[in-house]
Amino acid sequence: MRKHLKIQANIIDILEKVIYFAELEVRDGKIFSITKMEGESLLYLLPGFVDAHVHIESSMLIPSEFARMSVVHGTVATVSDPHEIANVLGIAGVNYMIENGKKVPFKFNFGAPSCVPATNFETAGATIDVEGVRELLEKPEIKYLAEMMNYPGVIFKDKKVLAKLEVAKELGKPIDGHAPGVRGEDLKKYINAGITTDHESFTKEEALEKLELGMKILIREGSAAKNFEALIDLLPEWSDKMMFCSDDKHPDDLIEGHINQLVARALKKGCDLFDVLKVACINPVEHYGLNVGLLKIGDPADFILTDDIENFKIRDTYIDGQLVSENGESKIKKVKASKPNNFNIGLMARKLFQVPAKGENIRVIKAIDGEIVTESFSAKAKIVNGKAVSDPDNDILKITVVNRYEKVPPALAFINGFNLKNGAIASCVGHDSHNIIAVGTDDISLCAAVNLIIENRGGIAAVSNSKEMVLPLPVAGIMTNADGYKTAKKYAAIDKFAKEELGITLTAPFMTLSFMALLVIPSLKLGDKGLFDGSKFLLTELFEE
Repeated sequence: MRKHLKIQANIIDILEKVIYFAELEVRDGKIFSITKMEGESLLYLLPGFVDAHVHIESSMLIPSEFARMSVVHGTVATVSDPHEIANVLGIAGVNYMIENGKKVPFKFNFGAPSCVPATNFETAGATIDVEGVRELLEKPEIKYLAEMMNYPGVIFKDKKVLAKLEVAKELGKPIDGHAPGVRGEDLKKYINAGITTDHESFTKEEALEKLELGMKILIREGSAAKNFEALIDLLPEWSDKMMFCSDDKHPDDLIEGHINQLVARALKKGCDLFDVLKVACINPVEHYGLNVGLLKIGDPADFILTDDIENFKIRDTYIDGQLVSENGESKIKKVKASKPNNFNIGLMARKLFQVPAKGENIRVIKAIDGEIVTESFSAKAKIVNGKAVSDPDNDILKITVVNRYEKVPPALAFINGFNLKNGAIASCVGHDSHNIIAVGTDDISLCAAVNLIIENRGGIAAVSNSKEMVLPLPVAGIMTNADGYKTAKKYAAIDKFAKEELGITLTAPFMTLSFMALLVIPSLKLGDKGLFDGSKFLLTELFEE
């Protein structure tokens, strides 16, 4: 039994759009009473924040460590799509996330991954078919069918895709969307299939079209993908139909803030306080039917305290009446966790990264800072001794994706936008199949960075002519069970090395790198089976005719 708790503060009643001084009483983890009183306070009490769409794995932290760090910023719950670990370990990976999350006082709400593998054009570590989706959706811990990334499969009525949607409808669970750039009749077909949300809108006009057709739109501001500036002007008129999310958040960014940052930014844009808090606190709970309190009598006592309703620096966070963060310090204790993995290859030889020249011109991926979409262009290949090689002077660098589930030759292409001047960076966080992805100025560095990942059975790595750095990620090759704050420092150090010593100009180079293998996002990407045209949804050739 939890102790009784009484707190006097200014209550922010988001639904009634009023602020009043009151005493809130908690008994046994639930709100027992809210009694209006005469007086005032410097403290404001309001429901906790909910991240409406996040892949916990992209923080490189297991759920229990993600919780330890995010409660400091007033986050009490997440809507979490575990398809990253599912692509590595299948249903067992999803179960790992659920069980680890249960070890801490935090409200994780997981979805059933809908696209494992994400496409048939890459190699993943597992498959979750229709029966697997049903098995997951029947679990009480699984709240929804996670983002349906195979939008062509929906639009063109692929039987297996539609069968997964039907299972979710049958079990009464919402279906998340993923429809970057989908407009017009194709969008109507996608929505009519029962898909209710989208976090991939590039422009205000795209998001508005989706809103008018009945979708709920998520404003996403992660470590790499950001659409806050593009969409925030829609919030005043559409506050009933919008939510905030991070999607992917690296650990050093999580130290700085979470959904509270989006709240503060929205207020600085002139948005109404109650509208913003409805987006941040209320809408995800109501849309997904979460067991998260909204400051009603009988609700779970999930709330936050702040003395700063402009910048929303959080003082205290409570979940089920338990103090989980106090004065900016997490009260959640670290828990022990196992390290399941799926790595089946040995070290690579340098010669495997050579690209025989099959023409003069190549298709080049163009990475865009702050975006997960890419562009592409044609360029004259730099050819040395009959081999196409990196051209750092023109920022056309070799990129590789190495299948980590079976020993096969690596896929090779070229990329622009990293501005790497020497060395290489590599990662086993390569959405969605999490094969090894690396970019380098020469084959020696490229091979060295890839082999660091293989030696550690997952991680992120950076190498120069004289130095190597690696952050091991032993849990499925994409997460660590180490302390989140220590991991954030190590990540910040390798990020700094990549920028200051290797010359990379991207804001979040490892996050951007991880999305260069995300085939379901246009326009040109690289998977382990080759170069992929995301606009046509087909493999394509590196050399042009």
